[in-house]
Amino acid sequence: MRKWNAVISMLIVVLFFVHAVAGGFNLIGIIPGGNPIFTALSYLLLGLVVMHVLIGIKLTIDTVLAKRRAGVFYYKENKMFLARRISGFAIFLLMISHILIFMGNEEAGSFRLNYFGKLQLVAQLLLVLSIAVHIISNIKPVLIAFGIRSLKEYAADIIIIISVLLLFMGLAFCLYYVRWKIF
Repeated sequence: MRKWNAVISMLIVVLFFVHAVAGGFNLIGIIPGGNPIFTALSYLLLGLVVMHVLIGIKLTIDTVLAKRRAGVFYYKENKMFLARRISGFAIFLLMISHILIFMGNEEAGSFRLNYFGKLQLVAQLLLVLSIAVHIISNIKPVLIAFGIRSLKEYAADIIIIISVLLLFMGLAFCLYYVRWKIF
């Protein structure tokens, strides 16, 4: 089940970054919103996230029960375990906020988004931060699940790519907020 979760996780990451880049270009006004292909990819991403959450819940229950039976709950492993679970839960809640904020509607042939104020900006920046924590804390287990033993070769490259994309997302949300307030 962990291998399937790793595969689903990689699909989520790929679709997420496609969604983030397309959405970022949409927010800063380079591409128009409401594209049916991007909408379909968003629904696919949502479905994969739900599958990932369900598998994650099962694996979490299995892990907690195994640690309880063994009477072992090491502090260092527990920190990463909790960071992964808390960041995942935060992503899920903030993702619901993201969907509600950016689920627009068609009005007279044009796509309109919902209100985007300071609270919405903070929620989206927290979403980006939660995603950063979740992805970075899960790099090692995912690489191990795919059989990659030498983490130093890949970890630095992955962190740089993720950092650049997450920074782009945060900037796109901030620019969208500024555009919303000015126009």
